[in-house]
Amino acid sequence: MSDEILCVGEILWDALPDGLFLGGAPFNVASHLRVLGRETAFVSRVGDDRLGREALRRMRARGLGTDLMQIDDSLPTGFVQVELGSTGEPDYDILEPAAWDAITFTDTLGQHAEHADALVYGSLAQRALTSRQTIQRLCEADLLRAFDINLRPPFVDPAVVEQSLETADVVKLNDDELHHLQDWFDLSDDPEQAMSDLAATFDASAVCMTGGEDGAWLWRHGKRCHHPGYAVSVADTVGAGDSFLAALLTGLLSGWEGSSLLEHANRLGAFVASRSGALPTYRVDTLADISELPLESPGATA
Repeated sequence: MSDEILCVGEILWDALPDGLFLGGAPFNVASHLRVLGRETAFVSRVGDDRLGREALRRMRARGLGTDLMQIDDSLPTGFVQVELGSTGEPDYDILEPAAWDAITFTDTLGQHAEHADALVYGSLAQRALTSRQTIQRLCEADLLRAFDINLRPPFVDPAVVEQSLETADVVKLNDDELHHLQDWFDLSDDPEQAMSDLAATFDASAVCMTGGEDGAWLWRHGKRCHHPGYAVSVADTVGAGDSFLAALLTGLLSGWEGSSLLEHANRLGAFVASRSGALPTYRVDTLADISELPLESPGATA
């Protein structure tokens, strides 16, 4: 195995009130993993258009290789209109179809999976058959599989989520997504017990739930812990969960445990939520350096 983490799924442009931002959950995770010092490979598909070429340029600027990226000569690069609520929560209008719906399995991609430490994949990227089949084939490799549940109506399919859970070692979701899983899979009404039920039902080694201002919960190998999170002045929450997952996965692969792991993942998520867009600029040399990132408290003045 190499030290590489392979992230697969959607890459798209988020049209926010402040402008266009390159995003997509697995792309955001890959970008934060790169900042955190992990060897990272990202695979998706863009259109043969101006937005696609700019996406590749920005990937390279972030230190992400583009050798696994695919170009589609008919489908456009992904695009999302994002409306922000009064608390910074986003509402997404996701273009369909898009190039990332047609991510194709290749021998080169399969070889990367065979030699990687971990695979990051989500549910949104599996809305179309081609990308879904590619992700399913990658999950057959012998590596740590981290499933990021990202339910984006109308692209919500319980069968796809169930199939992905069956292959996952690590499951990350938010409190609203857990409510859906409680209904679909007859989990306990108690959120913490539901996490245990989820792990037992699908044989996951870790389940992590984020709860916004209430912090996050981690179930791992039968042990539970909670971190209350950080109160910050929220610019928007786009990508906050993705940065959280990058820190969580970095910590898990480095042998971090429980509350300390959640503390750092929460702090990075809070930092991102306090800035516009999913990928604000920051620099850390180690995971521990996340504790030094500045957080602006609610009501603070410049």
